Parts: sequence; C-alpha cells; structure tokens
Amino acid sequence: MRFNNQARQRFAALCMAVTIAMAAVLTASPRVSARAAAGDWGLNFRENGKPPVIDVNAELLASHNAVYMGGASQKRLYLTFDAGYENGHTASILDTLKSHGVTAAFFLVGHYIKTEPELVRRMHGEGHIVGNHTLRHPDMTKITDMTAFKGEIEALESLYKATTGTDMPKFYRPPQGRFSEGNLKMAKELGYKTVFWSLAYKDWENDNQPTREQAFSKLLPRAHPGAIVLLHSTAKINAEILDELLQRWKSEGYTFGTLDEL
Repeated sequence: MRFNNQARQRFAALCMAVTIAMAAVLTASPRVSARAAAGDWGLNFRENGKPPVIDVNAELLASHNAVYMGGASQKRLYLTFDAGYENGHTASILDTLKSHGVTAAFFLVGHYIKTEPELVRRMHGEGHIVGNHTLRHPDMTKITDMTAFKGEIEALESLYKATTGTDMPKFYRPPQGRFSEGNLKMAKELGYKTVFWSLAYKDWENDNQPTREQAFSKLLPRAHPGAIVLLHSTAKINAEILDELLQRWKSEGYTFGTLDEL
C-alpha cells in the first residue's frame, strides 16, 4: 500500500521547505540568519572534504543531546534514510546495504510503519536502526507543549513496538529539519538524541530526480569525516547509485558507523 498522489505532493512540499532553507543559508553570511533563528536546519559547504558550516551554535545542540555529525578525526560515515511512504525502492536499498555489510538508520513516520510492516521488520531484523520521525510528520516548531510533543513521539513508538515486538531506538529526526530549542529540550526529556545531518542533496522529487552524475557531484566531494548522510529511500536515484556510491566511498578510505556510536 502506498501514498496517493495528493499525499506524495504534500510530502514533496514539506521536503522542498528544507531546500529553500538550505538555499537561504548558502547565500547568507556566517551569522545566524532569520530563517535559522526560526528553526530551519541549514548547511554551508565551503570546502570539499570538510564539514559544512552550520548556522546553529554547536554547543547548544550538544547541551540538548543533538548531533549533526560524528567525530572529524576518523573517515567514518553514518548513513540515514528518511521515508514518509514506500515508493518501491527500499528493498533494493536494503539488499545493497546487506551486500556491503553496512547498517544504516531509517527515520520513519506513522504511515510507513502502518502500511509497510514487513519492510520495517526487515530493517530491524537486519540490524538497522529505525528512528522516530514522528507520527504525522508535522512542523514540530508549532508544537510548544510537552503533551502534544510527547503524543507525536510516543504514538510512533507504540506502532513500532506493535510491529516488531521491540522498543523503538531513541533517535529523533525533526520533520523538514525544523526545530526549536524547546523541541530539543522536550526530545531530550523523553530520552531521545536529536539527529540532524551534515551531508544531503535534493533527491526527493520523484518527477525531477537527479542524474547519476548530478548525485555523485554532490555526494562524493562533499563527503567528510564524521558525516551524517541524509538520503530519501523514496528516491529511485538512490537505489540506482547506492552500490557504486558505497564502493567509491570505501575506495576513498571511508568506513561506516551507526548512530549509537555517537
């Protein structure tokens, strides 16, 4: 069972908000921008092979148990996938990860767990982390009280436990990358580590997928030690390039870690 066209369009629109935010940061000064202050996660890639500049105080993130990359002393990458619905590519992605002995994190919403229980059980069974992307994928910055925030988080936990028989790992990714300090505090109070990213590209528009060359031109030079990589498992291009991508990263000396190492 899959999203209908209207649901897909809504999900694509939400993802587009991330691109707009990132574009704003790329043209902004190193200081915190107005959009960043409103709670948009943005990256500024200034030098290939080096971590991007973020527009949020790293100490603030750390104080609230939030991360966007691992340690920069080792050539280690952390693969993560976001999915609001199944688009027919996840099984292939899982096959490729298994063939390379690489484990990843999949941040899922309620619809995905309800409609794709076998894939969710496969993720869990093959050692991947299934993280909390909230029940309904709302703009969490509009949620300011703990009761509502907790409801989004714990409802997904219940779905996951009913599907796999195990507790959901305590990793949270804010929908659209939108966050507030209050959200970070509430996630921490619930025992969660908030996980952002330090490497991503525009891969989520099903009707406007990047070419292989475009994908590699973003993902290879911008890789850096400790990168948390965000990909969408809905993207056909990611399923097509993943085998070669992993091989090329390995050839550059990268190994792969899991979020529970951070």
